[in-house]
Amino acid sequence: MTEPAITDDLIAAHGLKPEEYDRILEIIGRAPSFTELGIFSAMWNEHCSYKSSKKWLRTLPVSGPQVICGPGENAGVVDIGDGQAVIFKMESHNHPSYIEPYQGAATGVGGILRDVFTMGARPIAAMNSLSFGSPDHPKTRQLVHGVVEGIGGYGNSFGVPTIGGEVRFDSAYDGNCLVNAFAAGLADADKIFYSAASGVGMPVVYLGAKTGRDGVGGATMASAEFDETIEEKRPTVQVGDPFTEKRLMEATLELMATGAVISIQDMGAAGLTCSAVEMGDKGGLGVRLDLEKVPQREAGMTAYEMMLSESQERMLMVLRPEKEAEARAVFEKWDLDFAIVGETIAEDRFLVMHNGEVKADLPLATLSGSAPEYDRPWEETPPADELGEIAAVDPIDGLKALVSSVNYCSREWVFEQYDHTVMADTQERPGRGAGIVRVHGTGKSLAFTSDVTPRYVKANPVEGGKQAVAEAFRNLCAVGAKPLATTDNLNFGNPEKPEIMGQFVGALKGIGAACAALDTPIVSGNVSLYNETDGTAILPTPTICAVGLIAADEEPILGTAREGHVALLVGETAGHLGQSAILAEVYNRVEGDAPPVDLEAERRNGEFIRANREFIKACTDLSDGGLALAAFEMAEAGGVGVTIDETDMAQLFGEDQARYLVACNFDQAEALMIAAGRAGVPLKSVGRFTGTEVTLGGVSAPLEELATLYRESFGRHFG
Repeated sequence: MTEPAITDDLIAAHGLKPEEYDRILEIIGRAPSFTELGIFSAMWNEHCSYKSSKKWLRTLPVSGPQVICGPGENAGVVDIGDGQAVIFKMESHNHPSYIEPYQGAATGVGGILRDVFTMGARPIAAMNSLSFGSPDHPKTRQLVHGVVEGIGGYGNSFGVPTIGGEVRFDSAYDGNCLVNAFAAGLADADKIFYSAASGVGMPVVYLGAKTGRDGVGGATMASAEFDETIEEKRPTVQVGDPFTEKRLMEATLELMATGAVISIQDMGAAGLTCSAVEMGDKGGLGVRLDLEKVPQREAGMTAYEMMLSESQERMLMVLRPEKEAEARAVFEKWDLDFAIVGETIAEDRFLVMHNGEVKADLPLATLSGSAPEYDRPWEETPPADELGEIAAVDPIDGLKALVSSVNYCSREWVFEQYDHTVMADTQERPGRGAGIVRVHGTGKSLAFTSDVTPRYVKANPVEGGKQAVAEAFRNLCAVGAKPLATTDNLNFGNPEKPEIMGQFVGALKGIGAACAALDTPIVSGNVSLYNETDGTAILPTPTICAVGLIAADEEPILGTAREGHVALLVGETAGHLGQSAILAEVYNRVEGDAPPVDLEAERRNGEFIRANREFIKACTDLSDGGLALAAFEMAEAGGVGVTIDETDMAQLFGEDQARYLVACNFDQAEALMIAAGRAGVPLKSVGRFTGTEVTLGGVSAPLEELATLYRESFGRHFG
């Protein structure tokens, strides 16, 4: 097949700017072939090279005594004691999910699971963070159904519990939903597998499913804005098969136990290209591929298509040659392809052959390491406007507005479509704070949470970035888990716009400060830019997932409020209403500054909760909706009424940070107050759990009436 001529239009279609193409000419000293152009496009796009974000990602704290492996591998690795490690990461599948919701979301789950088991870990938990447009936008219903069904369809079939996440709605996501997928797994700390190739003349082995034309150009598509041509991009969305992925995991873990694996890499974004180049570059080696040996499910595939296909459920491995027969037998047993498709070479070359013809011959280290790196111009986000006067609202009417909103009602409709009990180690069902999973065969547990408040980040990127980390930290502390580390998914608009780049820079400054102050380094993550449609950007959404440990001699805080419990508020309340949920839902106003985050108070108050768990029956952090919504949610979960004595709207609905609501018996409340005095932690009684009504500031409504609104509102919109 004759390859097309390289034209300016073709270069642009590959997401390369004229100056980037000039750089390619300088590197190889000639015009690239069509396949080489595709390879450069794949390696240099935003999704794979982080060319707009690398400068700022380097400022994040990524190390600590608990960190075994930080950013740069398929996933981060953190020590949890007893020779065990937790391996985890979060990644986006935003653009594919908007184009083809079911498959986009499903393959996002599949990809993040592969990132985990590629490193030798068996997945034990999954989560997701979803952002959709306005509920009444004509596309939102289709997206919600498709994405939720895709996540459930893949995760449930694969057999990993989905234990939590978040769902939000805002008109800023009308043209570009966000689907961020998280997975975590367990492995022995001394049996982690990495991607760096080693040894010259070692076989490069293709594992898993066959290669097709689905997903060709997907990484490049994910690095561009949407416009009216969106439907033309449908063929760039991959198609997933969770049953093949399950077999691939079992075969891979069995293979690793044989000692045959030198290095291994998931085929994710940019498929065969990115996996081969990364393995060679990390090992300081070259790679030769013979594409006619690649298992193919479609006839007549070109070198370009095979190199850029993002067909799912595939891995690439460098094999110990003496173990070939044993390794092949494992994959044949699991009815998966096993094909030697190349070898490692001493020269710094990425040599791609197809039926004896050279299709690409590039300097491998340069291809991997010389992607453009931009120091994008950025503008600091201007200070938020002062918050104007707010007329007082009946506190029960305010609460009803929150619990009936799709942003703050129960997510039961979503979570019930996910299997959270498979593997039989889930200790807390989704929707009640952090998800908790037992570390099987030990007395330990791991807690997982996902958080960000995009309206805070837009108003004040630095404080909003801090708050995302701080709330994740609080969610873990509220269930008694010691926060260990975080992974991030940085979703922003077009970084070529200085105001968008300013949001990114500010958010990373806040995230970095919070992770350092709270000892929760970033060990893995993903950057998703160009989340815009027709020039309209999403809200800046730097999602933070945090992982915490509950030791074998510690009990998680899993109880619920009961009749007669005292309601205690930990932390100080100034009554911050800027960018608050009550302001948006009752007054339809998005005004004011994000709440300030006192990182010293966050750490102190979180440590107080964990240290005094023996006195705490139930606990939740305070975030959206403040004290009023937290008290209602705790009452609803326990099936008991609650009376909160505060009467001031700002005290009830303010969103000040570093706060927790605790339920406990009277004698335990006394013990907590004594402990709080010693620790210098603000703590006061704000009410009690009793009866069958919710009473705020002297105004009451039946708990069952409010609970019905809370439980049924999501289904009324999308059921």
